[in-house]
Amino acid sequence: MSLYITYVLVGLAIAMPVGAITVEMTKQGLKNGFIHGWAVGLGGLTVDVMLIFTLSIGLASILALPIIQMPMWLIGAGFLVYLGIDSIKNADHDITLSGEKVTKSFFSSFKNGLLVAISPGNLVFWVNVFGVVLAKSYADGTANSFYIVAAGILSGILLHDLLLLTIISITRKALNRNMIKWLTVAAGVLLLSFACYFVYEFIIGIQQLL
Repeated sequence: MSLYITYVLVGLAIAMPVGAITVEMTKQGLKNGFIHGWAVGLGGLTVDVMLIFTLSIGLASILALPIIQMPMWLIGAGFLVYLGIDSIKNADHDITLSGEKVTKSFFSSFKNGLLVAISPGNLVFWVNVFGVVLAKSYADGTANSFYIVAAGILSGILLHDLLLLTIISITRKALNRNMIKWLTVAAGVLLLSFACYFVYEFIIGIQQLL
């Protein structure tokens, strides 16, 4: 139980720094409320679970290969450019003030979470953390600790998402349509900044391979 609690705190700490997924969750939470921000978080969590599954069946060494990770920097950058431009271009669209009926689909927000989470930064984290845990658990003759650590980190991320979206849900009640519009534009600019960082990492990786 202590191992689980420890990694819940680790998951919470991991999710605290502002990243692309947090920006997208915040944007959707402000524009369309708790459920849509939650949908983005679930999309990201789906990718996390898929990565954990691939690690558990022994694909960690393949996922760690630069030839696998390098294209994902560009793929991730492409998705973030798409979302960033869409955020800026449609900043004044699909804004639902507190108490109004939401017209945006749940799946659309979920899809955005999936797109943002497909990045090598996410991949490298899971390979590094769970690669070590998996190796240690097998050395100890049990795979139980691997799944306890996985459950703990995912629970911590989930707790962070719930706390963040609760704060956003309360805050958006005091915001008008114009304020949400400009916050959405700011979110789009941040997503484009993350895309530039992904491209930078891709270039650095190419230089290291040459």
